[in-house]
Amino acid sequence: MRNQINTAATRIAVALTHRNFRLLWMGALTSSIGTWMQKVAQAWLIVTLTDKSSAPFYLGLDSFAGELPILLFTLIGGVVADRRDRRHMMLTSQSVQMIVAFILAGLVYTNVITIWMVVTLSFISGCGQAFGGPAYQSLIPTLVGKDHLPNAVALNSIQFNLARVIGPVVAGAALASLGMVWCYGLNGISFLFVIARILALRDVHVPPMATESMVDQLKGGLRYVRNSRNLISVMVLGFIVAFLGFPILTFLPVITKDVFERDVDFYSRLMTFAGAGAVTGALVVAYIGKHRHIGRVLLMCLGLFGTAMALFSLSRTPVLSAVILFIAGSLLVMCTSLTTSLAQLLAPAELRGRVVSIYMLAFRGGSPLGGLASGCLVTQAGSAPKVLMVNGITLTIVALFFLIRGHGLKDV
Repeated sequence: MRNQINTAATRIAVALTHRNFRLLWMGALTSSIGTWMQKVAQAWLIVTLTDKSSAPFYLGLDSFAGELPILLFTLIGGVVADRRDRRHMMLTSQSVQMIVAFILAGLVYTNVITIWMVVTLSFISGCGQAFGGPAYQSLIPTLVGKDHLPNAVALNSIQFNLARVIGPVVAGAALASLGMVWCYGLNGISFLFVIARILALRDVHVPPMATESMVDQLKGGLRYVRNSRNLISVMVLGFIVAFLGFPILTFLPVITKDVFERDVDFYSRLMTFAGAGAVTGALVVAYIGKHRHIGRVLLMCLGLFGTAMALFSLSRTPVLSAVILFIAGSLLVMCTSLTTSLAQLLAPAELRGRVVSIYMLAFRGGSPLGGLASGCLVTQAGSAPKVLMVNGITLTIVALFFLIRGHGLKDV
């Protein structure tokens, strides 16, 4: 029995045997905890800065502002990631986000913060992510190799979602005892840890000197994706998951106040349940590894996630809602981990930065557009649960369509 447990643990954590990936993973975990502290504090800050009728719109607008740079600059970031040392891009990205966190801490401390300052700083932070994201995602395969890539992607989801469990708990305690300033300040400090880890990386692959112009390289990446039916399917699914799925997290503050009539403590608990489910889902993906039918598993998870989302919209019992949110969080991260793995596995090494940036454009771009669209619908319909119901049913229909029609993805 003990040997079986050790074997399972080894299989789940195999990518951590690579030194560079282990360093980056530990630094990213620390930074992600700080980021989730800030996310919780920022969502609650927006709710307190606005009235009940406009809060859903501004939550969606803030999400849109933070992700808009992904739409504008990620493709350029992908080209640069195939031309330059990816570590330098990551250092710049982390530094920009750190400065934004400290500025927010100062604005809240001096009590001059406004909703438009929050939205503007979210946009600036998103600019850093637009260049750091493709560099980080395209660097991972060079640290662990293709065989351990799905495991590394899942472990990356684990650290991100461990932070979703730890971050809201710490944020709730900090909000209650210390105030919002500490949430932003601690997030700024957390970036120092990941910067130190990036500087400690050794023998990292640097892309060869480019012989083509940036425009020609960008066209080459777009041409490759356009000619790959499976990659197009992955891009479409990544966009749909983000557009329709992430509102279940975006509107948790609204559901907390309007449906359950509870405070920030209950909101942080719901976030913790969602994060715990996400960690569980990532562990499952890490254990599965490089499965021979990743595409089929992805589509099954997507259908189940849509069903869980619809059930969550119907629940009015706190305990039942928390349980469903745990399941939905697990399935959501399984969908995102599997789509990310497929995008990287289907991309050749010399084009990985560009292919990953196109995937990020679809995936990360879907989140703000979905948040903004859902926010407007909630404002018009006057009910977040109704919008979540529609989104969940649509996701289930999309999954069934791809499973029935195939398009080759279910056989990957």
